[in-house]
Amino acid sequence: MDWDYFVFTESTYQGSYLENKRSLIDEWYKRYIISRQKGKDLRDLYRLSPEFRSFWKKIKEYFKFSDSTKVYVSDSHSLSYEIAAKNHADTVYLFDAHSDLGYGGMSALNFEVNCANWLGKLLKEGIIERAFIIYSPYTVENPEYFKAMNSRFNITYTGLDSLKRWSDVSAIHICRSGAWVPPWFDGEFMEFVGILDMPYEKINLMERKWEPEKMSLADRINYMLA
Repeated sequence: MDWDYFVFTESTYQGSYLENKRSLIDEWYKRYIISRQKGKDLRDLYRLSPEFRSFWKKIKEYFKFSDSTKVYVSDSHSLSYEIAAKNHADTVYLFDAHSDLGYGGMSALNFEVNCANWLGKLLKEGIIERAFIIYSPYTVENPEYFKAMNSRFNITYTGLDSLKRWSDVSAIHICRSGAWVPPWFDGEFMEFVGILDMPYEKINLMERKWEPEKMSLADRINYMLA
């Protein structure tokens, strides 16, 4: 489950980022500063769907959780590769604005596991047998972009209502994707995690404070050099 499933953006910032302090925090301040210089507010380019508050209730109508179901919360979605392997999963259900199958054809799966190819790697290496991709209503992707993977692996693009009910879940991974989702939604993100109402393990989730009004001149210079 990727938090960007609920985020609509008009931003033109795209690309691949290393998930570190620079991309998770500094870049957001840099974008904010640049937008203010143009007389705009970066925050106006992002909208969060209130449906995140009802998501888990809907999910529990289709999936069966138990006391043994493990829950992980992290920033990078690449952790899903390790989680699937560790929990001996044979199927992945991905709720995301991106497929994470790998971008640029099958050659993308020759690289090390990252946040953009982890699902494709799981399929290529036979760690899982099939994947269901439930795209966000705000995605700009099209399944046609992944013809190479679609023809080789067992991939189904579907909606929640079309899923088989009462599938057992061994693990849940909630990913913040902080390089793509802004820090001013972090409070709602933790609210989303809390609504699931299950114990969870937090892995490499950096705390972010969004306080642009407290930026000093030195801060501004440092962010612009990010």
